[in-house]
Amino acid sequence: MYQTLSQSVISHNAESWTLKEEHKRKLRVFEMSVLRKISGVTRRDHVQNILKDLAIDKDIIDILQIRRLTYFGHVIRIAPCRYPHISLHGYIHGQRPRGIPRKKWMDNICEDCAQMDMSLIQASRLAWDRAQRRNTIRNKGCSPVPGL
Repeated sequence: MYQTLSQSVISHNAESWTLKEEHKRKLRVFEMSVLRKISGVTRRDHVQNILKDLAIDKDIIDILQIRRLTYFGHVIRIAPCRYPHISLHGYIHGQRPRGIPRKKWMDNICEDCAQMDMSLIQASRLAWDRAQRRNTIRNKGCSPVPGL
């Protein structure tokens, strides 16, 4: 029920999200609150690992990572005249305002690739072989849920 209803609503159009650590934390908190309501467990019950009890092997952050890397593979293979390809490989002239630099979508992709122990160039080459990319992302790409 959770995977069908809640995860599909939470991860709608998640391929294009740029997630900071604060956003990841808020998504995990929301996911845990939904899972607690589904299983009938309160925080006072001190249940340590609801994901393991409900046999959920990937948390919401891992699912978003899979979707983002899958979309990255599509954008790499897309024709160069299409807008997603142009925006991925384009360059905006000028300078950013002072302060903390904003996190970009490619920064998330680089983090995902680093988590998989691969470079961005290797991920780009892997995008052309769909079967190998699918196996790599599904098996090696996601970190296991803590505590499992």
